[in-house]
Amino acid sequence: MTVMWPSPLSPLLPDGQLIGYARVSTENQKLDMQLDALQRAGCARIYYDHGVSGAKADRPGLDEALNTLGEGDTLVVYKLDRLGRSVLHLTDLISRLDNEGIQFCSLTEGIDTTTLGGKLVYHVFAAVSEFSRNLIRENTMAGLKAARERGSKIGRPHLLSDDDVIEAHRCVHQDGKSIREIAARFDVSESTIQRGIRRVGLDRAA
Repeated sequence: MTVMWPSPLSPLLPDGQLIGYARVSTENQKLDMQLDALQRAGCARIYYDHGVSGAKADRPGLDEALNTLGEGDTLVVYKLDRLGRSVLHLTDLISRLDNEGIQFCSLTEGIDTTTLGGKLVYHVFAAVSEFSRNLIRENTMAGLKAARERGSKIGRPHLLSDDDVIEAHRCVHQDGKSIREIAARFDVSESTIQRGIRRVGLDRAA
């Protein structure tokens, strides 16, 4: 959903627009504090998700905000946890914005990638994200090695390759997606995803 502010504070900045995004997890929570802060920051447009958990991959308000942003614009949030489902998701999203020439600002944490200090904080997040990815991959490879050492069973071909299972595991543990969502993506049952994760040893490596 979108709130359009006819605010003269900063409807169009020289380097682009300030686009706000707000979110609350339950229907009985209020957006007022976030909307007020984003309006005071001078956001020309504010998009929001009401009653949507941060763990959900489908957030229409965020999708609309991202589709609106263009080069030179800045995405503004009241607080970091309003945007990202995890550190990995958050840094991936900010990296995507950076690649598209879009800046990012979190009002509560004082992160603003248009400043040197803000860029430093972002690079710290990126380093933590890369460390987490490497750790997950290391554990994944250890699980695969253990599975191969146990030997493979003879039988009908698996519906999912090892690479498919690794990608499914990554989507669950990094992107916060549900087993149901991943099963729909690969057009298999939820139990097939779960069996695949056990087959390659990722249930012990996670």
